[in-house]
Amino acid sequence: MHFVVIGNGVAGITAALTLRERESAAKITLISGESDYFFSRTALMYAFMDRMTLRDLEPLERKSYDAQRIDRVRDRVTDIDASAKMITLQSGQTMQYDALLLATGSSPNQLNVPGVNAAKQGMVNFVTLQDLEQCEKHTRLGGNAVVVGGGLIGIELLECLVHHGMKVDFMVRDPWYWPAALNKEEAAMVTEHMRHHDVNVLLEESVVEIKSNNSGKVEAVIGSSGKRYDVELLGVAVGVHPSIEWLAATKTAPKVNRGILVDSAFRTSLPHVWAAGDCVELASTGLVEQIWYSAKRQGELAAKSILGDAIDYRPPIFYNSSKFFDIEFTTTGKLGAESFYHRVAGKEISIRVSWENSAVTGFNMLGSRWNHEFFERWITERRTPEYVMKHLLEAQFDGEFGTLPLNFNFQRGSK
Repeated sequence: MHFVVIGNGVAGITAALTLRERESAAKITLISGESDYFFSRTALMYAFMDRMTLRDLEPLERKSYDAQRIDRVRDRVTDIDASAKMITLQSGQTMQYDALLLATGSSPNQLNVPGVNAAKQGMVNFVTLQDLEQCEKHTRLGGNAVVVGGGLIGIELLECLVHHGMKVDFMVRDPWYWPAALNKEEAAMVTEHMRHHDVNVLLEESVVEIKSNNSGKVEAVIGSSGKRYDVELLGVAVGVHPSIEWLAATKTAPKVNRGILVDSAFRTSLPHVWAAGDCVELASTGLVEQIWYSAKRQGELAAKSILGDAIDYRPPIFYNSSKFFDIEFTTTGKLGAESFYHRVAGKEISIRVSWENSAVTGFNMLGSRWNHEFFERWITERRTPEYVMKHLLEAQFDGEFGTLPLNFNFQRGSK
């Protein structure tokens, strides 16, 4: 048997290791055009801030690939011929497979404004190792930068640029930072924190034009307010999308919509071809899960599906954790029709518990650390907000929170 995995991100490497665990004699080939070894994409910012080396980003020892007999190929796949069970690489090499897994991840969204095509230097994303290289190339002590985009990638890039002494304008097109994830109160606290770190947060401002010199180096951007911002670096962090464009040129492409369409066992429309991770769209729900935890789980389950296990994937309760500079962030579930919000007086600490029809649906916790497994259990058990508030401190990792004078009495409808 020859298992071929396209993409060595967390979904791809998890699948390869799962396949090896069960199939000791099979040939496994892992193909990537980005890097020779699996690395932790969520830690890119720490390499940019010189807290980790590039080698530190690799969770696996390099010798483990040989020990697990996983062949690595640094190349890009340009064609799939499902009838012949064969792929073609950019180098011209062809490769036969018995089972193929597509785990090509996400690609950064780009701006669609005048001047974008002329910008050949100084406009950067922050998703790949190649992006990191370009960020480092155009970072200048005391230089000016504009970062556009109001999510987690944007604020990570901000922190890196501030760390290196750049003066940063952060353009957020919405009335407050990251409305897809944060309510107005939490966003105001995070915005205040960013400004404390010398980030010039510009709400309801976006790039409408990019100005470059004759060499294609970005020199300035024009904001929707009409203001000109001179820059050495323009950071574009306006989200990501499934990396599937390359499939349009293949002989036999799987069915796609926003992502590669898969069933609950991660099978694509092509025989002997599966897909997992950020590039996938669940055909039954239209859901695209672009988060590290989900990609890892999908990679494992897709491998088991390839091996013949009966897999019926159901997306778990959403969970993520991150930081806004120094502010811890834990989110679980989804915000419901009603919620209770409390900010600790004088602290950058807040809680939000949300519910619908007397059953808790989600949590947004800032400034302290929480065990999301408690939150998931309470959501699954459909606990009332009264029950959750009574037991809330059981989910605490951070001892400081439990000793704070919280000074609130929970009542539905309170804020």
